[in-house]
Amino acid sequence: MATTGLYSQHLDNKAVLHLRNTIVTIILVLLAVATLFPIVYMILSSFGPNVKTAGNMRSIFPSRWTLESYQAFFDFNEHTVRWIWNSVVVAVFTVLGNVVFASMAGYAFAKIRFKGSTFLFGLILVAMMIPYQVTQVPLYILVVKEFKMTNTYAAMILPSICTAYNIFLCKQFFSGLPTPLIESAKMEGCNQMQIFLKIVLPLSKTVLAVMAINTFMSSWNNFFWPFLVTSDPAMYTIQVGLKQFKFANETLFAPMMAGATLSALPMFILFFTLQKYFMEGVTIGAVKG
Repeated sequence: MATTGLYSQHLDNKAVLHLRNTIVTIILVLLAVATLFPIVYMILSSFGPNVKTAGNMRSIFPSRWTLESYQAFFDFNEHTVRWIWNSVVVAVFTVLGNVVFASMAGYAFAKIRFKGSTFLFGLILVAMMIPYQVTQVPLYILVVKEFKMTNTYAAMILPSICTAYNIFLCKQFFSGLPTPLIESAKMEGCNQMQIFLKIVLPLSKTVLAVMAINTFMSSWNNFFWPFLVTSDPAMYTIQVGLKQFKFANETLFAPMMAGATLSALPMFILFFTLQKYFMEGVTIGAVKG
């Protein structure tokens, strides 16, 4: 009887666990559908007829499949291809700047003892806590009013050439590298630059990849700062260019969805090809070693 009671209790617990897992799965599926719906709707709308307002789209699926919205996007302005090129230039050089300068700064804070390093790193941590919007006004005055860099690549690249977060990320990773390895390299006659290039960087491919991916995504999707420092349509990035499809009384809906789909394409490629680095990026700044 005791054995039968234990067996029945085991079955009851198993049924409860199965029910709980089913409920959690249903909730996660619903949340995933709610999250993905705008993206799916954007892509489907881009393959629909060239309509001016979203109200003309009577269903989620287009009434007919066509590429005329993409044609309308490229015919809308002579600079549409240039917008994509500008986004590529800004994103690539921002990534290169962060990979070079943030990694060097992170290594210096992690493995080189110099006067004031703790204070300077504390300032970087404070900079991470300041909201992005707070810095825009003084940064705008500095870049536009003082340096006169309106409508230039430099205005869009230099403010993000080396971010506090990337320095912190590299510092945390480099702190986990074995110090005896670096000390032995010094005994062999290597200077700090040689140690950094020949020993540290080859061991840091993961953090560099994570930093490059996150920086590329942030730069590619940035709208506010390029919008502030550009007034020439030839210098717009794709995110700023998409705003031109919205007018006071109407919105060129389908061409805008086509442009939004094209602008999201690099993000889709990055995510599906580099999922491993995305997952590592969640914990790489918090777990040492």
